[in-house]
Parts: sequence; structure tokens; C-alpha cells
Amino acid sequence: MRVRRLRKHAASLEVTAFINVIVVLVPFLLSTAVFTRLSVIELSLPAQNAGVEQLKVDDLKLEIVIRPDALDVGDRIGGLIQRIPSTPEGYDLAALSTLMQQVKVKFPETKAATVLAQPDTSYDVLVQVMDSVREHTVPDPVVSTKTVQAELFPDISIGDAPISVPKK
Repeated sequence: MRVRRLRKHAASLEVTAFINVIVVLVPFLLSTAVFTRLSVIELSLPAQNAGVEQLKVDDLKLEIVIRPDALDVGDRIGGLIQRIPSTPEGYDLAALSTLMQQVKVKFPETKAATVLAQPDTSYDVLVQVMDSVREHTVPDPVVSTKTVQAELFPDISIGDAPISVPKK
């Protein structure tokens, strides 16, 4: 006896709906990608052998240590320059900026500074301190109604602050 078999036709793939989705999705993604901006702060991490570098007497190794109760501004070689206590509103960034301007007058060639933060320091505080150390706003000499950013210490390194022992 003969066995009858049905002929099966090859199934065709329907991609029209997928192409329609792609046609709508690609322009949407391209248009939203244009409006996305990412701000980046350039940092340099301290080298492993930074502690054994050749020390100079007149060289400034500026360090700003963020403590819970104050900002300690010092020189790695010369010690503490000034301790800026916190206010009830937070850290006194205006006083820090003024001190950085005074230090820049004494050491105009120095561009490097190190910001040391404790592990519980918020990211917002770290960025605000780095901004105060990097630059400050001055009146524009050409147009008196405008202000410009003047450079203080643009080469900022970040690191962990030494643990402070609470006073008894």
C-alpha cells in the first residue's frame, strides 16, 4: 500500500513588525543621546612611591584633609597650615577658597594638591572641596559685570585621610 505524505511548505519569517519597531527606536535613541552630557573631573592618583620622593625645603606639598568637624589644610613637609572648623551649615568652603588664594600667592608655580577624605565623606562634599581648591571666581578685568574662573591648584590627587584619634 502506498503511504501518502503531505507536502510541507517552508515557513516564511515575518519581520515587518520588527523592522517597524527598529525604524521608530533608532531615531528615538539617537535623538536622546545628543542631549546627554557627562561631566568629568580629571584626577591623578598618588603613585606607589610618592612617599619616598626627594623632598625640597621650599617646595609645597599641599594637602587638604576632610574631617567630620573641620578641614585641615597643610603641607606634607611643613605640617598644618590652618584648620578651618565646620559651621552649623557644613564646611566653610569660602574660607577654604580664601586660604587657597593666599597659598597660591606664596607659591605661584605650584599646581598640585592632594585631597584626603575619610571613608564616610559624601561625594558631594568631596567635589565641593575639590572645586574650591581647583579654582575661584574673580571679577572679569574687561567686563566688570562678568566673572571668570581663576586657576588655583588644578592638578588634584585624592586619597584616604589618616585616621584621627578622638581627643579625650
